[in-house]
Parts: sequence; structure tokens; C-alpha cells
Amino acid sequence: MNIGKASKASKVSAKMIRYYEQIGLTPPADRTDSGYRTYTEDDVHRLRFIGRARDLGFSVAEITTLLELWNDKSRQSADVKRLAQQHIDELEQRIESMLRMAETLQAQIQCCAGDEQSECSILRTLSSPMPQTISSKRVPAPCCDVRKPISGG
Repeated sequence: MNIGKASKASKVSAKMIRYYEQIGLTPPADRTDSGYRTYTEDDVHRLRFIGRARDLGFSVAEITTLLELWNDKSRQSADVKRLAQQHIDELEQRIESMLRMAETLQAQIQCCAGDEQSECSILRTLSSPMPQTISSKRVPAPCCDVRKPISGG
């Protein structure tokens, strides 16, 4: 089948199919005499696997490892489980980081007058030095004094 049909069958865009081939996630596609890529059902199956792994947020390096494990019939499921658990741990760290960002921004929104004046506590906070933290976790910055002029912007 051509790239359009493979794209439709795998639910992976033609652009991504070409990219996956370029970076080595998929082997180079067979070509017709006129140079068009052709794909088999096995190729589509591999593309679905890659697409699903990307949907779950796995990196290209992790997908490479998952593909190796998928193709290794002597693998242990513990290896796959370990990789998936590491990915969950990373996702949870990113979620925590995003929650801290949202809390900080929410605190700044609460401090902002949001009126017609040019003074803006949010912009002032963005332009000020980062607050000191006790741990590696960021803490919301306090509301800035809106009477101080904003410099540089």
C-alpha cells in the first residue's frame, strides 16, 4: 500500500511516517520502480505501535527500547514493566511541576488588578529575580508591589 493508505490504516500522518523512517524507528520503506514508498501490513502494525507509544508520551529513545523488547521473543515482561514504570514516574514528576507552575501563576493572577492601568504585577514578577527556595520545589512568588515601576519592558 502507498503512504496515504498506510497513514490512514495506522492513524499516523504521512509526515510522521517519513520522520520515523528518517530517525530509524522504522526501517526504510520498500520503493516502487518510480520511487514511491510501499508498506505492508507488518509496517502498518509497527506504525500503530509507535503511534500508540507516542500517544502515551514515550520518547523516541523509549520507543526504540520498546520496539527492541517487542521484537525480542526471549524478553522478560519485567523489562517492559520497568520501562513503563520509569515513564510513569517521569510523567508524575512533570505533572507535579506543572501543578506548581499553575499554582504560581494562579497566585499572580489573584494579585493582578486586571484593569486599564499599565502597571502589571504579573509582568513585574516575570521580570524579577527567582525567589529563593528551601528545597528543589519552587514556591509561588509573592505579589509584587504594583507601585514600583517596571523597567525594561
